[in-house]
Amino acid sequence: MQTAPAIARFYPIVPELAWMERLVPLGVATIQLRLKDATPDEVRRQIKGSIDLCRRHDCVLIVNDYWREAVEYGATYVHLGQEDLAVADVAAIKAAGLRLGISTHSHEELDIALGAQPDYIALGPVYETKLKAMKWEPQGLDKVRDWKRRIGPLPLVAIGGITPERAPGVIAAGADSVAVITDFFTHPEPEARVRKWLAWARGA
Repeated sequence: MQTAPAIARFYPIVPELAWMERLVPLGVATIQLRLKDATPDEVRRQIKGSIDLCRRHDCVLIVNDYWREAVEYGATYVHLGQEDLAVADVAAIKAAGLRLGISTHSHEELDIALGAQPDYIALGPVYETKLKAMKWEPQGLDKVRDWKRRIGPLPLVAIGGITPERAPGVIAAGADSVAVITDFFTHPEPEARVRKWLAWARGA
């Protein structure tokens, strides 16, 4: 199997194709499509459109949860939470050539994730996040360091409450990438904020 395409240092997460169309042309190199409450036809339309867009712009697309559609349309990565991992056909995902990222919040979840031999591990929330209710307390930078010691060369993606000001410390603690939602999504000028993130990623 070929080496997995690298996950960029800045990794935005968006809820729909319309946001993809706003951000990918800015130079985003990795992006996740996290669809919620979409009909089956809409899921297919959104994933196929996102794959086509990302291919045109040489951007790595990560499809959240919908692994069957990701396989069908030839996505690069699929990202699974722990509940989705428990019911997904990981063998089918890998047989189709897709790469796999998995969310973790505890040592038990990390052990489960590593058993699936993923291509990256995500840890969160590093800081408090207000985007959605979380049963997990903020993990903090010590947890980032601990996770990196445990997973070694496997890429580590940190998520949750990360801003451009906090990002250098998160990377210094051992994260290879920061996944971002709230910081740009709630900003009055999302594109300008994403450009700031891209400048940081290029200069970091």
